[in-house]
Amino acid sequence: MNRVNRSIAARAAAAAVALVLPTALALSPALAQDKIYTMKITLPTLNDPSHVFAKNYAAAIEKDSGGRIKPEIYPASQLGSIPRQIEGTQFGAIQCAVIPPEFLVGVDERFEVMAAPGLVDSMEHGERLAADPAVLKVMLGLGADKGLRGVGLFINAQQSVLAKEPIRHLTDFKGKKIRVLASPFQTRAIERLGATPVAMTLGDVMPAIQQGTIDGAVGGIVVWTPMHFADAAKYVTETGQPAVYVIVEISKSWYESLPPELQKIIDGDAAAQQKAIDPVAIDIFNTSRKGWTAAGGELISLPAGEQADMMKTFSSVGADVAKTKPLLNDAYAIVTEAAARTR
Repeated sequence: MNRVNRSIAARAAAAAVALVLPTALALSPALAQDKIYTMKITLPTLNDPSHVFAKNYAAAIEKDSGGRIKPEIYPASQLGSIPRQIEGTQFGAIQCAVIPPEFLVGVDERFEVMAAPGLVDSMEHGERLAADPAVLKVMLGLGADKGLRGVGLFINAQQSVLAKEPIRHLTDFKGKKIRVLASPFQTRAIERLGATPVAMTLGDVMPAIQQGTIDGAVGGIVVWTPMHFADAAKYVTETGQPAVYVIVEISKSWYESLPPELQKIIDGDAAAQQKAIDPVAIDIFNTSRKGWTAAGGELISLPAGEQADMMKTFSSVGADVAKTKPLLNDAYAIVTEAAARTR
């Protein structure tokens, strides 16, 4: 090819590129619109308010995103123990975790503040506390520097004590080994009742009770009933303290990979489902109590005077634990003030 022909060919090629490039650039947003994002949602429980929240949240996200986000729900620790679920969410292998915040104490010590005994005295009070703007600002902002984005907080249940032998009086706690969630607020409270606290994830509780490693466990009736804990222990003492809260954490790296319109859906649907789960949680709580006795279990209440004595014993636990940790103490002050205001 001579010099003239080569020049003509080069100009033609450049013109073709100039025509194609804007077209390709114009198509790229449309191609981005077609991308499907998988959203794995993990939780340690089954058929409780957390599970209902996860299912409703997943349905809302898939609908509102027009199918661009495809949620997958993994209840009952199918994706590993609670620590593995948290790590997976931090590093993006899991996109959403629905877990009691105390288990995230290794990420930030302030996550445990909702486990302080005496914060709430009813499910309704617990719901008002979880919806308080000051509480949400504190709790949902934790973990932002550790790969997490908080998008929701709700009460799962008031706690009770599952036991192989009935606990009908405060003195029955003495000498027993009781499973607790990983928080000094719970360990200190159990110690003051004369029992030995044993921090343990939910998946280990059933075999530990069956094998006699522990005598009982702190948790919620909304977990004991649907997960058939009556097969291992028949007695549940309803102390009501502390409340079991659940926090909804999104993988920050995954969230930031989403287009802005999908980020808005993740946040907005979480807030909407946090509000929507409140009446459902109360209904599940009441239904679970009935289901426990129907399955042959027994619900026990401490005598009124002993319940009052227990609350006096617990009254200073929160302040005693929080005062040793400045950041936790600040969070505890905000949450207790909100608890008093919403009582």
